[in-house]
Amino acid sequence: MRIVLLGAPGSGKGTQAALLVEELNLPHISTGELLRSAVKAGTDLGLQAKVVMDRGELVSDEIMLGLIEERLSRADVAQGFILDGYPRNIVQAEALDRLLERLEQPVDEALQIDVDVEMVIARIAKRAAQEDRSDDTEETVRKRMDVYAAQTLSLIHISEPTRQYCQSRM
Repeated sequence: MRIVLLGAPGSGKGTQAALLVEELNLPHISTGELLRSAVKAGTDLGLQAKVVMDRGELVSDEIMLGLIEERLSRADVAQGFILDGYPRNIVQAEALDRLLERLEQPVDEALQIDVDVEMVIARIAKRAAQEDRSDDTEETVRKRMDVYAAQTLSLIHISEPTRQYCQSRM
């Protein structure tokens, strides 16, 4: 089974993914963790991403798709995976669809997690303190929430024909 989790930063995608991992015994692919690992390792993609993340912006589709493709090429995802943090918009959903089609790993389910914005900000502030994450300041979180509202919600709040297209792809 291949599952995509959608939701705002700090909405609980990772928490829900952990529960699904336990229940379904599938690898959890967190785009946030992919990014942090690439930054920590100092990879070319990681260094490019760090500059963008430190500004509170979302990294480019090219970087994210490259990290995802690299992760999906590992043997442990042969039986499925739980992907969270991607796609963030319709263009990314279509790119992910093409990638998964090429890899012969189409998505079975897409799940949306909705949480109040102020609750998300409080959660992320707590996480920032616990994990000492430089990308989790209130200012950058609010900026990411604005970007999420402008871009990602289009995957959920769209016309019926487009929703049917996205659902058929996800």
